[in-house]
This record gives sequence, structure tokens and C-alpha cells, in this order.
Amino acid sequence: MRALASPMGRVSRRGLFMLLLAALCVAGLARIATGAIVPVKAVAAQILLERAFERSVARHQPQKPWAWADMAPVARIRVPRLGVDRIVLDSGSGQAMAFGPTLLPGGAMLGQPGVTVIAAHRDTHFRFLRNVRLGDIIEVEGTDGHNHRYRVEASEVVRWDRFAIPRNLAVNELALSTCYPFDAVRHGPLRYVVHAAPIA
Repeated sequence: MRALASPMGRVSRRGLFMLLLAALCVAGLARIATGAIVPVKAVAAQILLERAFERSVARHQPQKPWAWADMAPVARIRVPRLGVDRIVLDSGSGQAMAFGPTLLPGGAMLGQPGVTVIAAHRDTHFRFLRNVRLGDIIEVEGTDGHNHRYRVEASEVVRWDRFAIPRNLAVNELALSTCYPFDAVRHGPLRYVVHAAPIA
């Protein structure tokens, strides 16, 4: 009896080990999938936003990217040197920011006097900000068909509560803002801001 029980014990231990290994693999894949959701959603959303932006330009009024969306495209931002092309949304909410860069409501509207502020996540749509250099050209196209060109003049790291939008309408500027540092895994108080001046 003892000779027969020993192989069975080995089989059950091996089966238990394989079951545990499979469970660990499934848990690892689930963790990877969870981490990939935000970037995948960001890419898929930009495709739908691209189509909505084209409709908005053609009809001269904002068009929702999907029926239940609470935001609409307001602009397209490009950085030619980096090959960057993003659709900007009209809502400054955190939910909208999951889908693309957003025009912050506290700043000036695109093409109006003042400081226009566009914000996005550092690990998706504004990841490219770490590679922006002084003198880079930023092009912003509104849904009204007008193109605005800016030249990068400065960048800075500031606390989120120390970044104030100047109320002086004589100051015309585009400010691109994202969380900092770029490789951090947690939210922090710092923001990376790129300042660009309009090109006459």
C-alpha cells in the first residue's frame, strides 16, 4: 500500500504546483492588463476624437466623439519636430483627460488674449513634453479652421498650487502642463509646464 501511495502523492503535489503556477500567471497577466488599460484607452480615444475633430471643422461646431461623451474636440495640437499630433478636448475634467489633452477653463480660449492652458497626463498624451526643446514650434488648429503657431521659450517645474494663470490680457501665451516627474508612479504636487509664445 505504501508503494502505491507514494506515486499518487507525487502526482497530487505536482498537480498542486502546476495549479499554483497557473494561478500566478493569470494574476500577473491581469496586473499587466490593468496597467495597459489607460494607454490603450488613450490610443483608441484619439482615433475617435480625430474623426470628431474633422466633423467639428466641417460643421464649424463641436461634435461629440461618441454619443454619451460629455466633451468634444476643440483643437488639434502638433509638434512637427517630434511628430506629435493630438486632439484637444474642451473639458478640463479628470475624466476627459483620460481620453486626451484638455483645454483648462481657467485660461484663455484658443486665439484669445491671455494664457491658453492645455493639460494632459505625463504617461500618455503629454509624455512627449520631456523631449520638447527651446525653439520648438507648436501648431494649434482650432475647430474654426484657424491655425496658431507658437515657439517654445521656457519650461519650468512648479507645485500645482503655485501655478497661477496671469490675468493680464496683454500676455499672450500657450502653456502645456503635465505631472512631474515623468517616470513617477504616484501622483505628486509637481507640474512640468512648457511656455510658448505666439509667432506673429
